[in-house]
Amino acid sequence: MPTATDETNGSIGRIGYDKEFLGTKVELPMLDAEALQDAVLWEGSNVIGYTHFSLSLSKSRRLARWVAWNIDGASIKRLSRSGIDFAKDPRVPEEFQAGNELYQGNRLDRGHLARRADLVWGKIVEAQQANEDSFFYTNIAPQMDDFNQSSQDGIWGQLENALYEQVDVEDLKVSVFGGPVFQPGDQVYRGVGLPSEYWKLIIFKEEGVLKARAFLLTQDLDQLRVALALDEFRVYQISVSELEQRTLLAFAEPLHFADDLVVVRGEEMAPLDSTVDITW
Repeated sequence: MPTATDETNGSIGRIGYDKEFLGTKVELPMLDAEALQDAVLWEGSNVIGYTHFSLSLSKSRRLARWVAWNIDGASIKRLSRSGIDFAKDPRVPEEFQAGNELYQGNRLDRGHLARRADLVWGKIVEAQQANEDSFFYTNIAPQMDDFNQSSQDGIWGQLENALYEQVDVEDLKVSVFGGPVFQPGDQVYRGVGLPSEYWKLIIFKEEGVLKARAFLLTQDLDQLRVALALDEFRVYQISVSELEQRTLLAFAEPLHFADDLVVVRGEEMAPLDSTVDITW
């Protein structure tokens, strides 16, 4: 079966995340000095480009620290994933990628960070390459099977779709940042620290105004050790400033201005019950 393509197999050039995609420059997340030292370099940069998305890969964690992608809702293609295998990116040293060895014989799923369905747009040749690029292990992170599978119909899996349904998105164009939250106490399994939290920052324009909405998702990793029916994962809406505190990433100043969300809660965050609870 075919695997995700690389440029030696005749694929088109990979442009990666487009900062100007929304008509207003939206810069990539910025790493602090420690994270920069830990980043895998490709062609002298900590940013690795793919078709319609880019990412920064952590050497120590062997997972992406962040992924950034663009969605052109007006030119989405309906392409099958049939016949595409997960594969390590041949441009990146294997030892910095958590591959199939992490997922065999357990309840861990290979979870896409940049959603495959978000990436398959544009001319058919680039949509096909984006489809294949999405299956590189650099865009994959470990998620519990019920976390990943239920998210197909849950709030996390519906975030981008809910935006299109509830907001008049300018030109149907959206940019998204996302990734795992790396914490010192993450459970180590087969040599890989398993994130218990994931985040997503959705950026769009409504009536010419740039908006940014941040979300946090948690998963229960105790199920790796005991086969009990535990609480499902939960999704929270948070501010960009709170997201910076959790991820230790820095987001450009325009995204702080674009986040006009006022989070009202007590001592603990309240999870979202459905997509209608989202403040866009």
